[in-house]
Amino acid sequence: MPSTSATPWRPTATAVAALFLGTLDLVSAFSAWSDVEARVSPHSPQDEAPVSIDSVLASTPSFSSTKPTLFRERHGWCPYSERVWLTLDYGGIEYDEIRIDNTGGGQPSYFSGQTPQLHWPDGKTQGESMDLVYALDQKYNLGLKSDDEYVRECVREFSNIFPRARPSSRAAYLFQYNGEPLSRQTFEQTLQKANELLGKTDGNFFCGDDFTAADIAWAPFLERYRFQLPCLHENLYPDDVFSYFHLSDWYTAMELLPAYACRVQGDAASWRKVLNMAGFGNAGVPAELNGNIDTLLQTEDRLAREATRNTAKVMWKRYREGGRDYLADTPSKEVALTIVRNREAIVADALKQAGRGNEHLADLGLDEAAIIDSALLELAEALANDDLDKEFDEKSIKFESDSAAAAMARFLDDRICVPRDMGAIPAAYLKVLANTKKADDE
Repeated sequence: MPSTSATPWRPTATAVAALFLGTLDLVSAFSAWSDVEARVSPHSPQDEAPVSIDSVLASTPSFSSTKPTLFRERHGWCPYSERVWLTLDYGGIEYDEIRIDNTGGGQPSYFSGQTPQLHWPDGKTQGESMDLVYALDQKYNLGLKSDDEYVRECVREFSNIFPRARPSSRAAYLFQYNGEPLSRQTFEQTLQKANELLGKTDGNFFCGDDFTAADIAWAPFLERYRFQLPCLHENLYPDDVFSYFHLSDWYTAMELLPAYACRVQGDAASWRKVLNMAGFGNAGVPAELNGNIDTLLQTEDRLAREATRNTAKVMWKRYREGGRDYLADTPSKEVALTIVRNREAIVADALKQAGRGNEHLADLGLDEAAIIDSALLELAEALANDDLDKEFDEKSIKFESDSAAAAMARFLDDRICVPRDMGAIPAAYLKVLANTKKADDE
Protein backbone atom coordinates (compact mmCIF):
# COMPACT_ATOMS: atom_id res chain seq x y z
CA MET A 1 0.00 0.00 0.00
CA PRO A 2 1.48 3.38 -0.92
CA SER A 3 2.60 5.55 1.96
CA THR A 4 2.98 9.28 2.39
CA SER A 5 4.09 11.45 5.26
CA ALA A 6 1.48 12.41 7.83
CA THR A 7 -0.04 15.84 7.18
CA PRO A 8 -3.19 17.64 8.36
CA TRP A 9 -6.19 17.17 6.09
CA ARG A 10 -6.42 19.82 3.40
CA PRO A 11 -8.53 20.33 0.28
CA THR A 12 -7.07 18.11 -2.43
CA ALA A 13 -7.80 17.31 -6.03
CA THR A 14 -9.92 14.44 -4.74
CA ALA A 15 -12.14 16.69 -2.68
CA VAL A 16 -12.34 19.40 -5.36
CA ALA A 17 -13.32 16.82 -7.95
CA ALA A 18 -15.98 15.60 -5.58
CA LEU A 19 -17.61 19.01 -5.52
CA PHE A 20 -18.05 18.98 -9.27
CA LEU A 21 -19.32 15.42 -9.18
CA GLY A 22 -21.87 16.37 -6.56
CA THR A 23 -21.02 13.33 -4.46
CA LEU A 24 -19.04 14.90 -1.63
CA ASP A 25 -19.33 18.27 0.05
CA LEU A 26 -15.94 19.84 0.78
CA VAL A 27 -16.92 21.16 4.17
CA SER A 28 -18.50 17.93 5.36
CA ALA A 29 -15.54 15.93 4.07
CA PHE A 30 -13.14 18.16 5.96
CA SER A 31 -15.20 17.76 9.11
CA ALA A 32 -15.59 13.99 8.77
CA TRP A 33 -11.93 13.25 8.10
CA SER A 34 -10.89 15.63 10.87
CA ASP A 35 -13.25 13.88 13.28
CA VAL A 36 -11.79 10.46 12.48
CA GLU A 37 -8.27 11.79 12.81
CA ALA A 38 -9.07 13.32 16.20
CA ARG A 39 -10.58 10.04 17.46
CA VAL A 40 -7.61 7.88 16.50
CA SER A 41 -4.64 10.21 16.93
CA PRO A 42 -2.16 9.10 19.61
CA HIS A 43 -1.47 11.12 22.74
CA SER A 44 2.11 11.88 21.77
CA PRO A 45 2.88 14.21 18.86
CA GLN A 46 3.78 12.45 15.65
CA ASP A 47 7.20 14.09 15.68
CA GLU A 48 8.07 11.89 18.66
CA ALA A 49 7.75 8.77 16.48
CA PRO A 50 10.94 7.21 15.11
CA VAL A 51 12.13 8.63 11.81
CA SER A 52 11.28 6.15 9.05
CA ILE A 53 12.51 7.09 5.58
CA ASP A 54 11.82 5.39 2.27
CA SER A 55 15.09 5.89 0.41
CA VAL A 56 13.29 5.81 -2.94
CA LEU A 57 11.16 8.81 -2.01
CA ALA A 58 13.50 10.84 0.21
CA SER A 59 16.71 12.78 -0.24
CA THR A 60 19.92 12.25 1.74
CA PRO A 61 18.99 11.91 5.43
CA SER A 62 20.65 13.43 8.47
CA PHE A 63 21.82 10.81 10.96
CA SER A 64 21.11 10.97 14.68
CA SER A 65 24.05 11.47 17.03
CA THR A 66 22.17 9.87 19.93
CA LYS A 67 20.52 6.74 18.51
CA PRO A 68 21.33 4.13 15.86
CA THR A 69 19.86 4.17 12.37
CA LEU A 70 18.81 0.86 10.83
CA PHE A 71 19.19 0.32 7.10
CA ARG A 72 16.72 -2.44 6.31
CA GLU A 73 15.18 -3.77 3.13
CA ARG A 74 12.32 -1.58 1.95
CA HIS A 75 9.45 -4.06 1.80
CA GLY A 76 10.00 -6.03 5.00
CA TRP A 77 10.95 -9.11 2.96
CA CYS A 78 14.62 -9.51 3.91
CA PRO A 79 14.94 -12.11 6.72
CA TYR A 80 18.37 -10.83 7.71
CA SER A 81 17.01 -7.30 8.12
CA GLU A 82 14.23 -8.78 10.24
CA ARG A 83 16.77 -10.19 12.69
CA VAL A 84 18.10 -6.72 13.50
CA TRP A 85 14.69 -5.06 13.31
CA LEU A 86 13.31 -7.57 15.83
CA THR A 87 16.27 -7.01 18.16
CA LEU A 88 15.74 -3.25 18.17
CA ASP A 89 11.99 -3.49 18.69
CA TYR A 90 12.22 -6.23 21.31
CA GLY A 91 14.80 -4.22 23.25
CA GLY A 92 12.72 -1.06 23.17
CA ILE A 93 15.72 0.77 21.72
CA GLU A 94 15.08 4.18 20.23
CA TYR A 95 16.24 4.10 16.63
CA ASP A 96 15.59 5.61 13.22
CA GLU A 97 15.33 3.58 10.04
CA ILE A 98 16.00 4.00 6.34
CA ARG A 99 14.26 1.50 4.08
CA ILE A 100 16.48 0.48 1.17
CA ASP A 101 15.34 -0.81 -2.23
CA ASN A 102 17.59 -3.81 -2.89
CA THR A 103 16.24 -4.42 -6.39
CA GLY A 104 16.98 -2.98 -9.78
CA GLY A 105 19.78 -0.64 -8.77
CA GLY A 106 17.49 1.30 -6.49
CA GLN A 107 20.00 1.87 -3.69
CA PRO A 108 20.67 5.53 -2.83
CA SER A 109 24.11 7.09 -3.29
CA TYR A 110 24.74 7.28 0.47
CA PHE A 111 24.35 3.49 0.92
CA SER A 112 26.40 0.60 -0.40
CA GLY A 113 26.56 -3.10 0.31
CA GLN A 114 23.82 -5.33 1.65
CA THR A 115 21.03 -4.87 4.16
CA PRO A 116 20.91 -4.87 7.10
CA GLN A 117 23.39 -2.29 8.33
CA LEU A 118 23.46 -0.05 11.38
CA HIS A 119 24.73 3.51 11.40
CA TRP A 120 25.86 3.97 15.00
CA PRO A 121 25.60 7.33 16.81
CA ASP A 122 29.40 7.73 16.60
CA GLY A 123 29.18 7.71 12.79
CA LYS A 124 30.49 4.19 12.21
CA THR A 125 28.55 1.74 10.05
CA GLN A 126 28.39 -2.01 10.68
CA GLY A 127 26.81 -4.94 8.81
CA GLU A 128 26.13 -8.71 9.12
CA SER A 129 22.86 -9.51 10.87
CA MET A 130 24.01 -11.65 13.79
CA ASP A 131 27.04 -9.45 14.46
CA LEU A 132 24.57 -6.60 14.84
CA VAL A 133 22.30 -8.65 17.10
CA TYR A 134 25.23 -9.47 19.37
CA ALA A 135 26.47 -5.86 19.36
CA LEU A 136 23.03 -4.48 20.25
CA ASP A 137 22.60 -7.03 23.04
CA GLN A 138 25.90 -6.12 24.61
CA LYS A 139 25.59 -2.35 24.19
CA TYR A 140 22.02 -2.08 25.51
CA ASN A 141 21.95 -5.05 27.92
CA LEU A 142 18.97 -6.69 26.25
CA GLY A 143 19.31 -10.05 28.02
CA LEU A 144 19.63 -12.03 24.77
CA LYS A 145 22.56 -14.06 26.18
CA SER A 146 24.74 -13.43 23.16
CA ASP A 147 27.84 -14.39 25.18
CA ASP A 148 26.41 -17.79 26.13
CA GLU A 149 28.12 -20.61 24.24
CA TYR A 150 24.97 -22.71 23.90
CA VAL A 151 23.10 -19.73 22.43
CA ARG A 152 25.91 -19.33 19.90
CA GLU A 153 25.78 -23.05 19.13
CA CYS A 154 22.05 -22.85 18.37
CA VAL A 155 22.74 -19.92 16.06
CA ARG A 156 25.40 -21.93 14.21
CA GLU A 157 23.03 -24.88 13.95
CA PHE A 158 20.77 -22.78 11.75
CA SER A 159 23.34 -22.97 8.94
CA ASN A 160 23.78 -26.71 9.49
CA ILE A 161 20.05 -27.52 9.52
CA PHE A 162 18.49 -25.26 6.88
CA PRO A 163 18.81 -26.64 3.34
CA ARG A 164 21.16 -25.25 0.74
CA ALA A 165 18.91 -23.55 -1.76
CA ARG A 166 18.57 -20.46 -3.87
CA PRO A 167 18.82 -17.36 -1.63
CA SER A 168 15.97 -14.87 -1.75
CA SER A 169 14.33 -12.29 0.47
CA ARG A 170 10.88 -13.23 -0.76
CA ALA A 171 11.29 -17.00 -0.62
CA ALA A 172 14.29 -17.89 1.52
CA TYR A 173 15.59 -21.47 1.22
CA LEU A 174 12.61 -22.70 -0.78
CA PHE A 175 13.72 -23.10 -4.39
CA GLN A 176 16.40 -24.92 -6.35
CA TYR A 177 18.43 -22.94 -8.86
CA ASN A 178 16.22 -24.24 -11.68
CA GLY A 179 13.22 -22.57 -10.05
CA GLU A 180 11.63 -25.77 -8.73
CA PRO A 181 10.78 -25.95 -5.02
CA LEU A 182 12.83 -28.25 -2.82
CA SER A 183 11.37 -31.67 -2.19
CA ARG A 184 8.85 -32.36 0.54
CA GLN A 185 11.34 -34.76 2.13
CA THR A 186 13.98 -32.00 2.35
CA PHE A 187 11.58 -29.66 4.11
CA GLU A 188 10.37 -32.39 6.47
CA GLN A 189 13.95 -33.22 7.44
CA THR A 190 14.65 -29.54 8.13
CA LEU A 191 11.56 -29.17 10.29
CA GLN A 192 12.30 -32.36 12.20
CA LYS A 193 15.88 -31.29 12.99
CA ALA A 194 14.67 -27.88 14.14
CA ASN A 195 12.07 -29.60 16.29
CA GLU A 196 14.75 -31.84 17.82
CA LEU A 197 17.01 -28.88 18.57
CA LEU A 198 14.15 -27.12 20.33
CA GLY A 199 13.51 -30.25 22.37
CA LYS A 200 17.02 -30.36 23.82
CA THR A 201 16.13 -27.87 26.57
CA ASP A 202 13.09 -27.25 28.74
CA GLY A 203 10.97 -24.27 27.80
CA ASN A 204 9.46 -23.12 24.53
CA PHE A 205 12.43 -21.24 23.10
CA PHE A 206 15.62 -22.60 21.58
CA CYS A 207 17.60 -22.16 24.78
CA GLY A 208 14.92 -22.80 27.39
CA ASP A 209 12.42 -20.45 28.94
CA ASP A 210 14.15 -17.25 27.80
CA PHE A 211 13.97 -15.55 24.43
CA THR A 212 17.57 -15.23 23.19
CA ALA A 213 19.69 -14.34 20.20
CA ALA A 214 19.18 -17.92 18.98
CA ASP A 215 15.46 -17.33 18.53
CA ILE A 216 16.22 -14.13 16.63
CA ALA A 217 18.54 -16.05 14.28
CA TRP A 218 15.86 -18.62 13.46
CA ALA A 219 12.66 -16.55 13.62
CA PRO A 220 12.50 -14.90 10.17
CA PHE A 221 13.12 -18.16 8.33
CA LEU A 222 10.80 -20.38 10.37
CA GLU A 223 8.15 -17.66 10.08
CA ARG A 224 8.30 -17.80 6.29
CA TYR A 225 8.36 -21.60 6.27
CA ARG A 226 5.25 -21.67 8.44
CA PHE A 227 3.18 -19.84 5.85
CA GLN A 228 4.92 -20.69 2.59
CA LEU A 229 5.53 -24.44 2.83
CA PRO A 230 1.79 -25.29 2.78
CA CYS A 231 1.61 -23.41 -0.53
CA LEU A 232 4.26 -25.65 -2.10
CA HIS A 233 3.43 -29.02 -0.56
CA GLU A 234 -0.10 -29.88 0.46
CA ASN A 235 -0.69 -30.39 4.19
CA LEU A 236 2.91 -29.60 5.12
CA TYR A 237 2.37 -27.44 8.21
CA PRO A 238 5.45 -26.57 10.32
CA ASP A 239 3.20 -25.64 13.27
CA ASP A 240 1.45 -29.04 13.29
CA VAL A 241 1.54 -30.04 16.95
CA PHE A 242 1.38 -33.75 16.14
CA SER A 243 4.34 -33.73 13.74
CA TYR A 244 6.48 -31.01 15.30
CA PHE A 245 5.47 -30.63 18.93
CA HIS A 246 8.36 -28.38 20.09
CA LEU A 247 8.25 -26.26 16.95
CA SER A 248 4.52 -25.73 17.40
CA ASP A 249 5.12 -24.50 20.96
CA TRP A 250 7.87 -22.20 19.71
CA TYR A 251 5.53 -20.53 17.21
CA THR A 252 3.01 -19.94 20.00
CA ALA A 253 5.67 -18.51 22.31
CA MET A 254 6.93 -16.15 19.61
CA GLU A 255 3.46 -14.77 18.99
CA LEU A 256 3.22 -13.80 22.66
CA LEU A 257 6.15 -11.38 22.22
CA PRO A 258 4.53 -7.98 21.59
CA ALA A 259 7.37 -6.57 19.48
CA TYR A 260 7.25 -9.59 17.18
CA ALA A 261 3.49 -10.05 16.94
CA CYS A 262 2.57 -6.37 16.75
CA ARG A 263 5.10 -5.11 14.20
CA VAL A 264 7.88 -7.32 12.87
CA GLN A 265 6.11 -10.59 12.01
CA GLY A 266 4.64 -11.11 8.55
CA ASP A 267 1.28 -12.81 8.13
CA ALA A 268 0.02 -15.80 6.18
CA ALA A 269 -1.68 -13.82 3.41
CA SER A 270 1.34 -11.61 2.77
CA TRP A 271 3.85 -14.45 2.60
CA ARG A 272 1.53 -16.28 0.21
CA LYS A 273 1.32 -13.18 -2.00
CA VAL A 274 5.08 -12.67 -1.93
CA LEU A 275 5.68 -16.31 -2.82
CA ASN A 276 3.49 -15.92 -5.89
CA MET A 277 5.56 -13.03 -7.28
CA ALA A 278 8.09 -13.49 -10.03
CA GLY A 279 11.47 -12.87 -8.50
CA PHE A 280 15.09 -13.85 -8.06
CA GLY A 281 14.32 -16.56 -5.53
CA ASN A 282 12.23 -18.63 -7.93
CA ALA A 283 14.19 -18.14 -11.16
CA GLY A 284 11.91 -15.34 -12.33
CA VAL A 285 8.81 -17.53 -12.47
CA PRO A 286 5.97 -17.25 -9.93
CA ALA A 287 5.54 -20.38 -7.87
CA GLU A 288 2.66 -22.68 -8.71
CA LEU A 289 0.64 -22.92 -5.52
CA ASN A 290 -0.71 -26.36 -4.81
CA GLY A 291 -4.39 -27.15 -5.11
CA ASN A 292 -5.38 -26.32 -1.53
CA ILE A 293 -5.68 -22.56 -2.03
CA ASP A 294 -9.21 -22.50 -0.58
CA THR A 295 -7.96 -24.21 2.57
CA LEU A 296 -5.10 -21.70 2.81
CA LEU A 297 -7.53 -18.80 2.50
CA GLN A 298 -9.70 -20.27 5.25
CA THR A 299 -6.62 -20.66 7.44
CA GLU A 300 -5.65 -17.03 6.86
CA ASP A 301 -9.15 -15.90 7.84
CA ARG A 302 -9.08 -18.08 10.97
CA LEU A 303 -5.70 -16.73 12.01
CA ALA A 304 -6.91 -13.17 11.48
CA ARG A 305 -9.99 -13.72 13.65
CA GLU A 306 -7.87 -15.30 16.38
CA ALA A 307 -5.57 -12.25 16.26
CA THR A 308 -8.48 -9.91 17.01
CA ARG A 309 -9.34 -11.59 20.31
CA ASN A 310 -8.53 -10.16 23.74
CA THR A 311 -4.95 -11.49 23.83
CA ALA A 312 -4.05 -9.36 20.83
CA LYS A 313 -5.52 -6.25 22.43
CA VAL A 314 -3.52 -6.88 25.61
CA MET A 315 -0.37 -7.38 23.55
CA TRP A 316 -1.00 -4.17 21.62
CA LYS A 317 -1.36 -2.32 24.91
CA ARG A 318 1.92 -3.79 26.19
CA TYR A 319 3.67 -2.95 22.93
CA ARG A 320 2.38 0.60 22.93
CA GLU A 321 3.27 1.18 26.57
CA GLY A 322 6.87 0.21 25.85
CA GLY A 323 7.70 3.77 24.84
CA ARG A 324 5.44 3.87 21.78
CA ASP A 325 2.83 6.49 22.63
CA TYR A 326 2.97 7.60 19.00
CA LEU A 327 0.76 4.60 18.12
CA ALA A 328 -3.02 4.61 18.29
CA ASP A 329 -4.70 3.23 21.42
CA THR A 330 -5.99 0.05 19.77
CA PRO A 331 -5.10 -2.08 16.74
CA SER A 332 -8.26 -1.14 14.83
CA LYS A 333 -7.62 2.56 15.43
CA GLU A 334 -4.05 2.06 14.23
CA VAL A 335 -5.48 0.88 10.89
CA ALA A 336 -7.77 3.91 10.79
CA LEU A 337 -4.80 6.16 11.58
CA THR A 338 -2.81 4.58 8.76
CA ILE A 339 -5.70 5.21 6.38
CA VAL A 340 -6.02 8.84 7.50
CA ARG A 341 -2.32 9.50 6.98
CA ASN A 342 -2.19 7.76 3.61
CA ARG A 343 -5.63 8.47 2.18
CA GLU A 344 -4.46 10.51 -0.82
CA ALA A 345 -2.05 7.78 -1.92
CA ILE A 346 -4.72 5.12 -1.32
CA VAL A 347 -7.28 6.99 -3.44
CA ALA A 348 -4.71 7.42 -6.23
CA ASP A 349 -3.84 3.71 -6.10
CA ALA A 350 -7.52 2.71 -6.08
CA LEU A 351 -8.20 4.91 -9.11
CA LYS A 352 -5.35 3.23 -10.96
CA GLN A 353 -6.52 -0.26 -10.00
CA ALA A 354 -10.13 0.56 -10.88
CA GLY A 355 -8.91 1.50 -14.34
CA ARG A 356 -7.40 -1.96 -14.57
CA GLY A 357 -10.72 -3.60 -13.69
CA ASN A 358 -10.07 -4.49 -10.03
CA GLU A 359 -13.04 -6.68 -9.08
CA HIS A 360 -13.55 -5.23 -5.61
CA LEU A 361 -13.85 -1.72 -7.02
CA ALA A 362 -15.48 -2.40 -10.37
CA ASP A 363 -18.40 -4.40 -8.99
CA LEU A 364 -19.63 -1.39 -7.01
CA GLY A 365 -18.65 1.30 -9.46
CA LEU A 366 -15.85 2.66 -7.26
CA ASP A 367 -14.10 4.36 -10.14
CA GLU A 368 -14.20 8.06 -9.25
CA ALA A 369 -11.95 9.80 -6.76
CA ALA A 370 -14.80 11.24 -4.73
CA ILE A 371 -16.65 7.92 -4.48
CA ILE A 372 -13.50 6.10 -3.42
CA ASP A 373 -12.73 8.81 -0.86
CA SER A 374 -16.24 8.50 0.58
CA ALA A 375 -15.97 4.70 0.86
CA LEU A 376 -12.55 5.01 2.47
CA LEU A 377 -13.95 7.48 4.99
CA GLU A 378 -16.74 5.05 5.90
CA LEU A 379 -14.17 2.30 6.44
CA ALA A 380 -11.99 4.55 8.61
CA GLU A 381 -15.02 5.55 10.69
CA ALA A 382 -15.88 1.89 11.30
CA LEU A 383 -12.31 1.12 12.40
CA ALA A 384 -12.29 4.16 14.70
CA ASN A 385 -15.50 3.06 16.45
CA ASP A 386 -14.89 2.52 20.17
CA ASP A 387 -17.66 -0.09 20.31
CA LEU A 388 -15.84 -2.15 17.69
CA ASP A 389 -13.00 -2.85 20.12
CA LYS A 390 -15.33 -4.46 22.65
CA GLU A 391 -16.29 -7.36 20.39
CA PHE A 392 -14.63 -7.47 17.01
CA ASP A 393 -16.55 -9.88 14.83
CA GLU A 394 -19.00 -9.85 11.95
CA LYS A 395 -21.98 -9.50 14.28
CA SER A 396 -20.72 -6.19 15.64
CA ILE A 397 -19.80 -4.69 12.27
CA LYS A 398 -22.47 -3.08 10.16
CA PHE A 399 -21.54 -1.01 7.13
CA GLU A 400 -23.93 1.23 5.26
CA SER A 401 -26.29 -0.51 2.88
CA ASP A 402 -24.21 0.16 -0.27
CA SER A 403 -21.28 -1.77 1.31
CA ALA A 404 -18.74 0.48 -0.41
CA ALA A 405 -16.65 0.44 2.77
CA ALA A 406 -16.60 -3.36 2.74
CA ALA A 407 -15.38 -3.23 -0.87
CA MET A 408 -12.59 -0.85 0.17
CA ALA A 409 -11.66 -3.19 3.02
CA ARG A 410 -11.36 -6.07 0.54
CA PHE A 411 -9.33 -3.89 -1.81
CA LEU A 412 -6.90 -2.85 0.92
CA ASP A 413 -6.65 -6.41 2.24
CA ASP A 414 -5.53 -7.47 -1.24
CA ARG A 415 -3.08 -4.59 -1.64
CA ILE A 416 -1.30 -4.38 1.72
CA CYS A 417 1.68 -6.50 2.64
CA VAL A 418 2.59 -7.29 6.25
CA PRO A 419 4.84 -6.08 7.80
CA ARG A 420 5.63 -3.58 5.03
CA ASP A 421 2.49 -1.50 5.52
CA MET A 422 1.49 -2.34 9.09
CA GLY A 423 1.91 -5.00 11.76
CA ALA A 424 0.15 -8.35 11.65
CA ILE A 425 -2.27 -7.61 14.50
CA PRO A 426 -3.68 -4.35 13.08
CA ALA A 427 -3.83 -5.96 9.63
CA ALA A 428 -5.92 -8.78 11.10
CA TYR A 429 -8.66 -6.31 11.99
CA LEU A 430 -8.78 -5.11 8.40
CA LYS A 431 -8.96 -8.69 7.13
CA VAL A 432 -11.93 -9.46 9.40
CA LEU A 433 -13.71 -6.41 7.99
CA ALA A 434 -12.81 -7.48 4.47
CA ASN A 435 -14.41 -10.89 5.04
CA THR A 436 -17.55 -9.52 6.67
CA LYS A 437 -20.80 -10.13 4.83
CA LYS A 438 -23.11 -7.27 4.07
CA ALA A 439 -25.83 -6.83 6.68
CA ASP A 440 -28.57 -7.39 4.11
CA ASP A 441 -26.98 -10.69 3.00
CA GLU A 442 -26.95 -12.24 6.49
